[in-house]
Amino acid sequence: MNVALIGAHGKVGRLLVPILTDHDNAVSGIVRLESQLPLVEELGGTPVLLDIEQASTEEMTEALRGHDAVVWSAGAGGGEPERTYAIDRDAAIRSMDAAAAAGVSRYVMVSWIGSVPDHGIAKDNSFFPYADAKLAADDHLRGTDLDWTILGPGTLTNHAATGTIDVDAENGETSRGNVALVAAQVLRSPSTVGQFIRFVDGATPVLEVFGR
Repeated sequence: MNVALIGAHGKVGRLLVPILTDHDNAVSGIVRLESQLPLVEELGGTPVLLDIEQASTEEMTEALRGHDAVVWSAGAGGGEPERTYAIDRDAAIRSMDAAAAAGVSRYVMVSWIGSVPDHGIAKDNSFFPYADAKLAADDHLRGTDLDWTILGPGTLTNHAATGTIDVDAENGETSRGNVALVAAQVLRSPSTVGQFIRFVDGATPVLEVFGR
């Protein structure tokens, strides 16, 4: 499978690249800075320079053309609300439209466990722009004809991947390593198409949850 990974330099992305390549996938690691290109190559991916915050739908379409799947693992990382909306909502939506235009039907979105309309984040909470932006992007994805899967991990940690999770959780912690393992597995699991998968670190092996 030829996978376009948007946000390959991020904390989840840099864990996901070697997992995908170890399973005989080709990975185009899309990053926004030239300084990030060497790491993608070091991890086994093919680095692609594209500033998704500024890139048009047409530019994204050209970058995604020829791939079998797109994984979105990018984000503004907090900070100014304007940039959060620009990346986590607007750029994400453009990437979905670009995937459709490029003929790439499979799309996996790394979102968060609370990405539901009643997420309960108050508008005066500094986390609200992220929650609002992610929900808008996720809802747009649900309305497309793409073969989508939305991943909803819990509070992210840097703990080592356990390879075991609990699904249908509403809160809890999820290691970034387990997020990467889940993202890689759902790409190979047609049964996950059309699902919002909420998960935390748990007791059930990822392969058992999603099948081989």
